[in-house]
Amino acid sequence: MITSFLLGFIIDIFSDTLALHSIAALTVAYVRPVIMRFCFGVNYEFQNFSFKNTTKVQRITFLALLILVHQIVFFSLEILSISHFLLILKKVFATGVVTLVLCTLFSSLFSPKSE
Repeated sequence: MITSFLLGFIIDIFSDTLALHSIAALTVAYVRPVIMRFCFGVNYEFQNFSFKNTTKVQRITFLALLILVHQIVFFSLEILSISHFLLILKKVFATGVVTLVLCTLFSSLFSPKSE
């Protein structure tokens, strides 16, 4: 939680976003264990967990859910109006797809060939 706060805080300092990234990063850090249980099953052991033992579909689902949570929290707090719900969804979808593609490319580029 401290690491996610510091990461969000550093991004907020350089992008001047008034703690929006900090709140979104803390939310992702708080929800991450639940998403991991959903994506990788109930039997994953947190201490011995490795992405090398997972399938690509599980990894993409995990990334997509984390990105979705981050983007929804970030843009909801940025716009701060329920009347602009469609604008929030449009921004979440547009930036979420691009972020998911980039994260998937980088994770496949830097992951060891295990499959």
